[in-house]
Amino acid sequence: MEDHTVYLQSCMYQYSRAIYRSIKDLIDPYADRDTRLDSRRAVLEECELTMSRLAADPYYFARPDRTLFQDIRRYFPIAAQAQVAWAVHEGVGAAIAFIEQQIEAGAFDGGIARCKATTRKGKACQRTPLPSRDYCPSHQHLEARTSLAA
Repeated sequence: MEDHTVYLQSCMYQYSRAIYRSIKDLIDPYADRDTRLDSRRAVLEECELTMSRLAADPYYFARPDRTLFQDIRRYFPIAAQAQVAWAVHEGVGAAIAFIEQQIEAGAFDGGIARCKATTRKGKACQRTPLPSRDYCPSHQHLEARTSLAA
């Protein structure tokens, strides 16, 4: 389980760096050199903090893209803010998709896998699947269909 945690942290690190690399050149070009360097450090730190919070507590982090953009927008000129907002939205969206895949695989439940079926309301089933199966007892009929189709 510890190896998986290190894997998640390295993946989230890559997402934070990708966001930073896509927006670092948009930081206010009219500021002096020291201010630009400080701004770059602050933007990088905010990206890393957002991704580490998302990885540590994905269930209770509402609108991480909006939070990150609000934290870093002061470092960019008005003309670049739309481009920064788009880059943050896309980067955080990709990170959220990765986290959701990890949640479905059971990475955040202590390694406990979850049933691959969806409920009538379209949400993922929260039950534990049968041993060496992909579906819980309520949805085991779906596994029989997929094995016949293959």
